[in-house]
Amino acid sequence: MQIPIIKKLVENYSLVQLQEAEAAMMEEQKPAIVVEGKDEGECLTHVLASIYIKEKMDQGASFNQALRDFSQRVRKSIS
Repeated sequence: MQIPIIKKLVENYSLVQLQEAEAAMMEEQKPAIVVEGKDEGECLTHVLASIYIKEKMDQGASFNQALRDFSQRVRKSIS
């Protein structure tokens, strides 16, 4: 998970565009937007993180707080 890539996605694409990219990736298709990453799994992680952060920001959270929330969620799922 690379924070600069997530930030770029959050800043440059709408929630709808990110959700469409997620749907395309889940169907093993190329998304209409540019998503950087080492492999398909990392690209999907970047899109999912961006969607989560956008939704939290729509509820009033800052980018940094939403990113922290997402990171904590990931850590909990791993442990």
